[in-house]
Amino acid sequence: MNDGIEEPKRREYFSAEELEGGWVSWDLKDPTRFNSFIEPLTVRAEAPTPDGRPCARVRMIPERKHSNLGDNVHGAVTLALVDIALFAASHQFGSLNAGHSVTLDLSTQFVGAGRVGEPLDAVVELVRETGRLIFLRGLVVQGEGDRHIVLSFAGTIRKASAK
Repeated sequence: MNDGIEEPKRREYFSAEELEGGWVSWDLKDPTRFNSFIEPLTVRAEAPTPDGRPCARVRMIPERKHSNLGDNVHGAVTLALVDIALFAASHQFGSLNAGHSVTLDLSTQFVGAGRVGEPLDAVVELVRETGRLIFLRGLVVQGEGDRHIVLSFAGTIRKASAK
């Protein structure tokens, strides 16, 4: 995989094990961090947009601990997936290294309820990249052919400062 991250540096912070179907694990090695609540996560490159911009898919499998009282995926879990997906996808695109970048903004629109026990995917596309910023957008989806839309989003990442 050539995603712009030096493999030793990635492996210092994340698992990056190649899995079936082009998926790569995306779990922090430190289980005391927030990400562990929604892990295991996987990421894979998707077909580019019609105009050639890169896309990636970040997946989690929601469990009962991720549910609300309506037996749907809690909105906070979906928001956490999106925030993490911005970074996992940007790494996949080769736009970030393993530095400490930050989310500048995240706009979301809940469209439907997430279902527990079935893959919940954040499909992320790169809108534009500058020297310091990465603009992204996408959908959180479930079901065959991504037919069930849970949430739409747009976000901006500020890249880590060069040291």
